[in-house]
Amino acid sequence: MGSSSSRMDHIPNAEQLMQETGFSAAHILRLYARFEFLDKDERGELRPEDFGALRGLAMNPIGDRIIGAFFSRGKETVDFPSFVRVLANFRPTETNTIRDGGQSFSRTRKLKFAFKLYDQDRDGKISREELLQVLRSMLEQQVTEEQLQSIAERAIQEADLDQDDAISFEEFKKSLERVNIDEKMSSHFLR
Repeated sequence: MGSSSSRMDHIPNAEQLMQETGFSAAHILRLYARFEFLDKDERGELRPEDFGALRGLAMNPIGDRIIGAFFSRGKETVDFPSFVRVLANFRPTETNTIRDGGQSFSRTRKLKFAFKLYDQDRDGKISREELLQVLRSMLEQQVTEEQLQSIAERAIQEADLDQDDAISFEEFKKSLERVNIDEKMSSHFLR
């Protein structure tokens, strides 16, 4: 086990990241190896195009949105600590209770992350057009535009409790009460 901690010495902020995210030393080491694999130019940071080596994201219809979630507004690179913090959203919630003042990557936090994948203009609401963009990405080849419009309309009607023709985070959260978010938001990075 001592060798694990000595290998952790070269990883920036490893102990702090373990506290913040609940990842074990072994997970941090694996994530660092993945980060280094993606960082082909050895810059110590990743650009959106570096994520192209991840087949799962390349095949995911909303992979571009997921990749975008790694980058703060206006930033074109992500460092290792930020990379780990985003990936913590894909950890199972039942093992996400962090002690000693660390952040909790709870169900609500996962849902907030998912909500942001839809809410591209960051106005706190998922508009019909934002919902349609995701549906087009996911279902475009399988259904007609008219069917997409109908699906979006129905989703807004069912989730929009305050009748403002958009879905707030609270409405999003309520509409997903019975969904197993861990099953829907998981990562193979940790395996």
